[in-house]
Amino acid sequence: MKPHLILIGYMGSGKSTLGCTVSYPLKQCLIDTDKWIEQKEGHTVSEIFAAHGEAYFRQRETDCLKAMFQEREPRVLALGGGTPLRQENRDLMKQLGFTVYLHAEPETIYERVKGDKNRPLLQCDDPRERIRQMMRERDPVYREAADYILKVDDWDLKRLVNELQEAYRHETAGHQWPQH
Repeated sequence: MKPHLILIGYMGSGKSTLGCTVSYPLKQCLIDTDKWIEQKEGHTVSEIFAAHGEAYFRQRETDCLKAMFQEREPRVLALGGGTPLRQENRDLMKQLGFTVYLHAEPETIYERVKGDKNRPLLQCDDPRERIRQMMRERDPVYREAADYILKVDDWDLKRLVNELQEAYRHETAGHQWPQH
């Protein structure tokens, strides 16, 4: 089976941007789980968090991963930052494809997201410290889930796309997507 290319990492690590950019040369559609959930729910991530809470949203992330088993072609999946926190999701990711952790330092993340009001987990008194705390908690989980780690502090998109393509193609060489 030629697997999906799964991008994980903390918010602001570039999963959506890099996913969109790498999907073109790979000739694969991008599925951004946050956008997938927003489309299914008819509400933004912030609205879903406010109305139903984080646990509900995390279940919708799991639902999205399960839906990817129905895809007939490999996809680039840009997962929400919290998706790998559930063991069930990490198990699904291992079955679905090649997982790449987009790793950035907390200060890089803060600079990228500090003005974004659409990040419900950062609507607090000290978002910089919240980022540090969450990254300390999440980093070991991301590393455990990853097949490959890509450093993204130095945002050279061309270099990152090339490295990501090379790692993915090396991993999937000789694999074929099952015919239905």
